[in-house]
Amino acid sequence: MGHPFRMREIAQQSGLSLATIDRVLNRRAGVRASTVAEVEQAIAELDRQASQVRVAGHTFLVDLVMQAPARFSAAVRAALEGELPHLRPAVIRARFHLQENSSPAEVVRTLHVIARRGSQGVILKAPDDPLVVEAVDELVAAGIPVVTLVTDVPDSRRIAYVGIDNRAAGATAAYLLSQWTPGGEGAALTTLSSAAFRGEDARGAGFRAAWADLAPGRRVHEVAETDGLDATMLDAVTAALEADPAIDTVYSIGGGNVATLEAFRQAGRTCRAFVAHDLDADNAGLLRSRRLSAVLHHDLRDDMRRACRVVMQAHGALPGPVVSLPSHIQVVTPYNEPGAFLPLASH
Repeated sequence: MGHPFRMREIAQQSGLSLATIDRVLNRRAGVRASTVAEVEQAIAELDRQASQVRVAGHTFLVDLVMQAPARFSAAVRAALEGELPHLRPAVIRARFHLQENSSPAEVVRTLHVIARRGSQGVILKAPDDPLVVEAVDELVAAGIPVVTLVTDVPDSRRIAYVGIDNRAAGATAAYLLSQWTPGGEGAALTTLSSAAFRGEDARGAGFRAAWADLAPGRRVHEVAETDGLDATMLDAVTAALEADPAIDTVYSIGGGNVATLEAFRQAGRTCRAFVAHDLDADNAGLLRSRRLSAVLHHDLRDDMRRACRVVMQAHGALPGPVVSLPSHIQVVTPYNEPGAFLPLASH
């Protein structure tokens, strides 16, 4: 566990005591494996952010709390870490609390731990649940500003929302799919990770409203509560295809697109058009191979930069009012895919 960091830095990053850090680093007996893992994670995070930590200036410690499939959490984490060296005038360090299952109780436990350890700000993707609202309000009351990401918790005291206008995104998907699948036949499938996420619910509502106008008479079949994971999505979409032989169009609101396409393949069915969200690793590959028609994308690095600036504004480190402004929605096809996602040249 060699590293160049002081115990005080590791303690601050991990939220553990100096005595605990000393026991772990010196391999003393009686330390739980989970505690060792926390220290190792903190050292890894410090190492990735070392170039930023060396910059002089006030340091803010920000916690990213996400309940999302690992493929999306990894993309958000990479975007935040990519922005850290460029944020001024303050220095920002990040801690990461990433979970795949959308459990309000689990995210509340995480927020309580952050409140106890202390933080300068929380960037949160979580279900819109009364327990989460209460935990967010407690953080803000304790002087820890909360910025919601991608999906909002609007009835809480969060200081701002960062992400796209989800209802407009859903309507955009309906417009694209109705143009690519003209005619009065066929049905659309919408796939969600969980309706408890306000952003996904808004996307679905926007899609249904626009679809009723643009494709009157064509049904919409919804699959939800899959957590956006391939294993649960495969079973759910398979059941939907069995129940409705007219489904031939997909709007993926919550991910699991590899599994959705596999369900079509196993059923011997054709998906005429497929619109998804976010250029994570799975979707980038599916788009290049023409298995997705388009991806509704927004610049995650820009979102992370804005979220961090909001935290700095909340602490008075930057001027200007704290406001929620929707991110720009990009309709990405295989022909205008951002350069960061293009395949590397062969060697």
